[in-house]
Amino acid sequence: VQLVKSGGGLVQAGGSLILTCEASGTSYESYIIGWLRRVPGKDREGVACIVTSNNKSYYPDAVKDRFTVSTGDAKNTVSLQMTDLKPEDTGPYYCALAWGAICVGAGGMPYWGKGTPVTVSS
Repeated sequence: VQLVKSGGGLVQAGGSLILTCEASGTSYESYIIGWLRRVPGKDREGVACIVTSNNKSYYPDAVKDRFTVSTGDAKNTVSLQMTDLKPEDTGPYYCALAWGAICVGAGGMPYWGKGTPVTVSS
């Protein structure tokens, strides 16, 4: 399984960015795609998760109502739309894949894409 990401970059506070993750090397079946970020002093924290079989999505309170995760027309592509970005959203963002239909934390994700930098200036 390979995960290829695009998007990210530099934006001012209040701005928006879209990250996209494309999974290859697997047929479309039930798996979850999680978006996680690394923040100083912490392990990678989840910011969104989607179950591809039913499109159920989950968000922590820190990003709820600002971030939206969705699958594309190509079911192996997942996007993370980030709005009203804040400086504390700065960091490398990762997409990760795990089999099944239950969102799990970083420790339960066996497949990872490379980090994409997101920088939000104040």
